[in-house]
Amino acid sequence: MKFSVLVAILAEDLEEQAIDIAKRSGAGGVTLLDGRGIGAKEKKTFFGLTYEGSQSVLVMVLEKKLSLSVLKNLSRELDLKNSSRGVVFTIPLEHIAGIDMRQIQQFEEHIKHDI
Repeated sequence: MKFSVLVAILAEDLEEQAIDIAKRSGAGGVTLLDGRGIGAKEKKTFFGLTYEGSQSVLVMVLEKKLSLSVLKNLSRELDLKNSSRGVVFTIPLEHIAGIDMRQIQQFEEHIKHDI
């Protein structure tokens, strides 16, 4: 079985919705990180300070085909194509240790369901 890491960097207010979409799409666990970013076009605020807002970084280890499905669902349901509220991407994962065997079984069940 091949794995991918799915990373979603989203506006903080999309965090709960993104988790729901990912879980509905077959993701088991999600690691959440807080983030801050600077866009290509900085936003000016009071006293000339810049503020882009808080971001949530969601990290998921998924079966490779499942990761594409989760990515597509996040992009579509959060309307990421038509907004600058987030980015979602996958990275191939070569080696992994410590993944829960129940998670592997869940991936296998999801693959069987798709076939």
